[in-house]
Amino acid sequence: MKRKEKQLGNVIEKKTGLKKTDIAVAAYLLAAVVFFIVPIPSWLLDICLALNIAVALTVLINSLFVVEPLDMSFYPTLLLLTTLFRISLNVSSTRLILTTGSPGNVVETFGSFVGGGDLIVGTIVFIIILVVQFVVINKGTERVSEVTARFTLDAMPGKQMAIEADVSSGSIDEKEAKRQRDKLQEESSFFGSMDGATKYVKGDATAGLIITVINIVGGTIMGVARQGLDIQSALNKYGVLTIGDGISSSIPSLLISLATGLLVTKGTKTADFSGVMMKQLFGMPRVLYVVGTVLALLGLFTPLNTVLFLGFAAIFFIVGFQMSKTIGKEDIKTQVQEEETQAEEIRKPENVVSLLNVDPIELEFGYGIIPLADVNQGGDLLDRVVMIRRQIALELGTVVPIIRLRDNIQLNPNQYIIKIKGVQVAEGEILFDHYMAMNPGYVEEEITGIPTTEPSFHLPALWITEGQRERAESLGYTVVDPPSIIATHLTEVIRNHIAELLTRQDVQNLVNNLKETNPALVDELTPAEMSLGDIEKVLKNLLAEGISIRDLLSIFEILADHAGNTKDTDVLTEYVRAGLKPAISAKFFDKGVPNQVITVDPKVEQEIMGSVKQTEQGAYITLDPEKIKAIMDSLGTEIKKMEDQGKTPIVVLSPIVRMYFKKISEDYYSDLIVVSYNEIESDIELQSVGMVSDS
Repeated sequence: MKRKEKQLGNVIEKKTGLKKTDIAVAAYLLAAVVFFIVPIPSWLLDICLALNIAVALTVLINSLFVVEPLDMSFYPTLLLLTTLFRISLNVSSTRLILTTGSPGNVVETFGSFVGGGDLIVGTIVFIIILVVQFVVINKGTERVSEVTARFTLDAMPGKQMAIEADVSSGSIDEKEAKRQRDKLQEESSFFGSMDGATKYVKGDATAGLIITVINIVGGTIMGVARQGLDIQSALNKYGVLTIGDGISSSIPSLLISLATGLLVTKGTKTADFSGVMMKQLFGMPRVLYVVGTVLALLGLFTPLNTVLFLGFAAIFFIVGFQMSKTIGKEDIKTQVQEEETQAEEIRKPENVVSLLNVDPIELEFGYGIIPLADVNQGGDLLDRVVMIRRQIALELGTVVPIIRLRDNIQLNPNQYIIKIKGVQVAEGEILFDHYMAMNPGYVEEEITGIPTTEPSFHLPALWITEGQRERAESLGYTVVDPPSIIATHLTEVIRNHIAELLTRQDVQNLVNNLKETNPALVDELTPAEMSLGDIEKVLKNLLAEGISIRDLLSIFEILADHAGNTKDTDVLTEYVRAGLKPAISAKFFDKGVPNQVITVDPKVEQEIMGSVKQTEQGAYITLDPEKIKAIMDSLGTEIKKMEDQGKTPIVVLSPIVRMYFKKISEDYYSDLIVVSYNEIESDIELQSVGMVSDS
């Protein structure tokens, strides 16, 4: 029989598209509408009032133990349905009270039991319930709903941006992001609806009060006019029934109001309500000990019931002791979990969170290069990186930041890229188990190999095998292994970008180091004459042109001598360069032999100086673009002549013009060496092999 009923239900659902739950909700709503119009018997009213109380209790308990508010996203609609049903029962009970004077067992019981059969007592109880509902619960719930809805809507853009940021960083995938976006939309819709739904509760309470007044007045009139009762008797009879009706309706309304308040005050927290509340209230043993002590003192030294207060004091002491033991166990458990988590993080090949940080220098490579970086596989790339940092420190006098080595599966197996502050600045590709052979220029005999380009200096080269290595070296070729290629390329990139890598913290560390041996000099210069930022600019200017700042003592002494006369860091840089004459001469020139250089036409120097405009922000050049192009074309011609001879082009000109000429030529020839006559030792022999002109 049950099987046939189930099959019949499935057929109905399939044919009509309606489920049993749909029919039940529709019947609930339809009954509420019908009760407004059609009189119902007292026994049916009793059933509906009992159902109303049961539904209200169900809603209250659900709102109490629900994990998060969105688990009851239907609540605003439910609030409307229950309110409408409750008001319809009010109308039906009013009709029965006024017509028959017998509204059923539930109403009569509430009137006689709760009110004690006394009109005054019942009225007072009813008024208290209404006051609690109106003033305490409804008003607070309405305000909380309004504020929650407003803040939820205001926070939506920020939450959406956070989700997009998580997707971009790889913390969550697109599926999880969609789930979070949907949840965010549901939250905004839910709290927006709750802001309006609280008005139902408030209106319900108001309607209940009005209906009660109507019942008392109407019942009294009906008793006097129709039943011939005196006013006192009519008032007692119909007053008790009305109060019973009001209380039987107010109790479910109060429960629903309380449920609404509980739901909106939970906010968006996903937590066990009872568990969190009890933990927060009784989670501190010392608080329980203090309360227990106070209760014991009240029981012993006041006329209050000694047994009662000492009993409660004992309970608080026992609960506090148990909480102490529980907290101790939880602390041990938490510590163990943290250690396990740390161990798991260590075991991870790569922590994704670390990818969010921008490293000063990164070397990323494909999986084919991993053996070169893996010590266990005989790779020495890590050792070479350490040597690079030592070499740069000795050569330029600054500390190179930690170089991050990381494999990247998105690269080709033998490809590597170099990043400075997260931006790719160079790349290269090697052939594993091959060597790179380069002709220094004097080898005439050619060897076979795979043509390529040396990544550091862009020279033509060949990839050769292990078997060809000896022959290539015997012929005079420069043969380099893959790790050396990567290390050399990385070194050159760091040299070219060392000025960018210098930070104020690095400068502060250099200053602190110098202060240990020369405190008077440091105190004289900074911060009185130059700020840390100005010193940083001067040091960056020197590093940008490959000038070592290792002799920081001399640099600071020069700055201390001239910082009082000018605050222009470019001018101070020129003073420092002139003071570092021995170091610059030794770096770019050879003693005892003529050094071929490029000079600049005095006319051109004069034109450059005539176009310099001084401002508060520094000097800038107003030279005509056509004139600049002509000068650079002439410079390019002279540079090519020297490069064809295998010489490094060096431009020498007057001290006052040097920095402006460097600024002009920087955009065209960034690696060009430009020195002034003041930066060259007197025993250095120069030979001009070309002159830069403007024609």
